Amino acid sequence: MYELIRTYQLDIMLALSTTCMLMAILLLFTKYMQRRRKWILFLMEIVAAFLLFFDRLAYIYAGAAGKKAYVMVRLSNFMVFFLTAWVVFGFNLYITDLVQKEGTTELTIKRLMTVGIASIVEMVMVVVSQFTGWYFYIDEANHYHRGPLFLLCYIVPVIGPLVQFSVIQQYKKQFSKRIYISFVLYIFVPILAAIVQIFAYGLSLVNIAMVMVSISLYFFTYIDINEMAVKAHRKEMEILQEEKQSMKRLLEQVLMAMVAAIEKKDPFLQGHSKRVAGLSKKIAQMSGKNEEICDDVYYAALLHEIGVFGVPDSVLMKNDDLSEEEEKFIKKKPIIAEEILSPIRDFPNIKAAARYGSENYDGTGYPDGLEGEEIPEIARIVKVAGAYDSMTGRKNSGEMLPQQLIREEFVQESGSRFDPAFSDIMVRIIDEEERDHAEKYEENMETELNCREYRDSISRGIRVMENITRINFQCFPDKEKHEDFSAPSIVLFDSFDRCAHKNARAISAYKYLEYGEIWFDGHYVCTSARNMEASEGTDSVKGTEREDMYEITASRLDDHLKITMKSFRRIVDVIVALPDRSKWAYIGITGENCKIRNISIRSFDEKLKKNDVRRIASDVSYIDRLESDVKNIQVDSFRSAHTKGILVNNGLQLAFHVESLPSASFIWNCPYVVLFYSEDKKVGGIGYHEYALIKLNGENENKDEHAENRFSMKKLSSFTGWEEWKKANSAGAEYKVDFEVKSDKVILHAENMGILVNNTTIIRDGHREIYAALTGDQIALTDIRCEKRRW
Repeated sequence: MYELIRTYQLDIMLALSTTCMLMAILLLFTKYMQRRRKWILFLMEIVAAFLLFFDRLAYIYAGAAGKKAYVMVRLSNFMVFFLTAWVVFGFNLYITDLVQKEGTTELTIKRLMTVGIASIVEMVMVVVSQFTGWYFYIDEANHYHRGPLFLLCYIVPVIGPLVQFSVIQQYKKQFSKRIYISFVLYIFVPILAAIVQIFAYGLSLVNIAMVMVSISLYFFTYIDINEMAVKAHRKEMEILQEEKQSMKRLLEQVLMAMVAAIEKKDPFLQGHSKRVAGLSKKIAQMSGKNEEICDDVYYAALLHEIGVFGVPDSVLMKNDDLSEEEEKFIKKKPIIAEEILSPIRDFPNIKAAARYGSENYDGTGYPDGLEGEEIPEIARIVKVAGAYDSMTGRKNSGEMLPQQLIREEFVQESGSRFDPAFSDIMVRIIDEEERDHAEKYEENMETELNCREYRDSISRGIRVMENITRINFQCFPDKEKHEDFSAPSIVLFDSFDRCAHKNARAISAYKYLEYGEIWFDGHYVCTSARNMEASEGTDSVKGTEREDMYEITASRLDDHLKITMKSFRRIVDVIVALPDRSKWAYIGITGENCKIRNISIRSFDEKLKKNDVRRIASDVSYIDRLESDVKNIQVDSFRSAHTKGILVNNGLQLAFHVESLPSASFIWNCPYVVLFYSEDKKVGGIGYHEYALIKLNGENENKDEHAENRFSMKKLSSFTGWEEWKKANSAGAEYKVDFEVKSDKVILHAENMGILVNNTTIIRDGHREIYAALTGDQIALTDIRCEKRRW
């Protein structure tokens, strides 16, 4: 190693000296370092460069003859010893600058001052040594020799850095990790080199080490400055972000004050603007808009009703039967809104929803009759959210529509009143809310009821499913009416909102259908059920253990319900025949002159078997028709049945007859196509991967987990409206679905009753055998034919 360094020592010195000089020049262009610290570091790099430069000259001219060699040997050796002391002095200045900026103690500065004075003394001693030869001397042959006091010249370069390190170590927490590491290297590497050099005569290890650590100090300092600049920039951005948030809060407070004024003007709008703003922002987020656009949507939605200030109170109080003159006032709202908001120039999007919120996607709106993309995107989003809030009945104190009817409205008006993209997102939101509601339904069930008059209090419906459900509760007579009849009972019904209804409007809106009422003594009233029978149970244990305990066990098999009702006195088995298999059934707990407490519900995995329920009415089938290539299926509820898998090949056409069941009432009660793969060619089978679910009314529920789907739907000129669509399905209609296969793509094309559906499925999981199955919701699929069509 020594020989290698000795061989290339002059080249190493030149390279390091040049590098140090370049570092010094680069420091002149550094802008992010404090001025004093920059110049100290600049001088340290210059001194280090010259130190090695003169050390190199000393080796070059050693032993050479001539005046020039005579001068250069003496000058270079003098500069080496002198600059070595200056390196310690310069580093001392650098540390002093750092600790003074950090506000350290006077004792610390005294230590550093001591090192500084010692460095100056050392430089003076080097000058004196030129006349006395204490540190070194040059012989007549122009060769360098160590003097008798040579080791004294190591006191400052060794002891000085150790004193400096005591300061650094004491206050190391005040320095960054990188600066601390550079200090350790700067101090100890030259000391180690000095110890080695004592025994390695002829090598300039100390000076090489000092230059190397000077370079490292530059690099670590530069990195630290960059990090500080990044932190400063980040802090500045945080301040700017906080200021931005503060401005947003101020803007929102101003807007909320304006919303309060709107609600004072029209009390029916109480809470409407804020709900619409929140929902509009959610739609924007789900459509992939960035935070800034989502905020713009939110603010615009807050003021979308500001035009009410131009409408007389007498008109605002009327919901229907507006005169021609009054309608003119309503249609002026967007114009008035724009005039009110026009002074807000820094937020131009705020007026978009108020100005264009009454435009329809198909161009039939007002005031400008804009169409499609001509309508600002913000206005299209807010229109969807505003319509939803109105349909839920919270605006204008109206009666809330069932979610199913609201959903159908958005599906029907997609592309007409509403932008199809945002209407589709609204449908997804409704579906998510319905799923969340269903999951939390039992958690929110009542646990107690107070029943005075018969049926004046009925629990929310507990769904009867294939899995056995057990309901337990306690029932106590009402002490205030101890002489009157007192008993619990149940109501069997179906309803969109799982609640029993009395008034005609709610019965119609929620499609309420009551099957009957049953008491625990075996009495019953059959209304809309096809048949109902009650009999004493044959259970070996008669009834519950206590007089106040009641138990209901319920399950269904196809279109029949089996309900076992236990009380203290008896067990009653009830069989109920529903109108057909598509009907759902709920149990509502009620009673008369009693208090019902501690209602609990438990579900079990156990299901009824065929022989467990005696049929009391014939099976209702809507598929007793011609059967072709594929077996007919009756789909009583959402995807409750599927055809077998049909291998999709290029040119495949599926033709089939569709008839919606009598219980069907929505446009999505129609055929669906499922694209999938499974080893046994069955939906939900072994190794099942679902690629697409396409509803032939123009909806899609593609999850894109195993495939990418590109879906489009269009209403053709032959489309006569959704009511006619439903009537045609009810009467029976012929459908066709065509397939095209291109490598990993499956292209579906369906044109039925004026609805054109196209979907391209790109398979991601590598399967090449893709299957199609037909399913739907409350429909009968018959005469299913697999045909070959040429494209």
